[in-house]
Amino acid sequence: MHNELIHVVADDREATCNVVEALRLHPCCRVEIRRLRIGDYQVAGQLLFERKTLRDLVVSIVDGRFLGQARRLASGPLRSIILLEGTARDLANSQMSREAIQGALITATIMLGIPLLRSRNPEESAQLMLFAARQSSALIGGGLPRVGARPKSKRALQLHILQGLPNIGPTRAARLIDHFGTVEGAITAAPEALAQVKGLGPRLAGKIRWSVSEPTQTYNVIQR
Repeated sequence: MHNELIHVVADDREATCNVVEALRLHPCCRVEIRRLRIGDYQVAGQLLFERKTLRDLVVSIVDGRFLGQARRLASGPLRSIILLEGTARDLANSQMSREAIQGALITATIMLGIPLLRSRNPEESAQLMLFAARQSSALIGGGLPRVGARPKSKRALQLHILQGLPNIGPTRAARLIDHFGTVEGAITAAPEALAQVKGLGPRLAGKIRWSVSEPTQTYNVIQR
């Protein structure tokens, strides 16, 4: 995606801010201005950013808008991110306690599951949005690149395949093959079995299981 044009839709209420100007200066970015129902920036059709300066954050907490916005972001169809812009100096005269700000952010990030990114200024906000779009596209398009020549032996091919799993490099791939015997055995193993492999543990085992499994669909029968 480094050479592809990234389409950014900016909410019309952001049209005059410096972030839009910074985005327009990037040769890889095409900016469209229109009203968004939720969020401030829709990036590459995949990500939705709610941008707030630290001063905006304080005002939205005081007037009760912040948590409502966060709930709408969490229930939206796109991957949502809160982009918090500014430095501690911006809060110097806010008269809001650190605990109140932390409480609101804990609700948004931990309880509602919305990631939070920090930037110092509008230029960095623009860069973060474009970088996030590239990273997202790389992962959706088939994972992070693996360097080296195409493997010829079966074991080398097995190791190459397993290195496409989250946080699995050559050493962990070899341990998976040694432990389970086959690629199929490794990717169909239960999280508890994966966690027994040296260097993995429960957290990474869960990530591997998530990356190779599909959720079971359930259907409710409507009684008439």
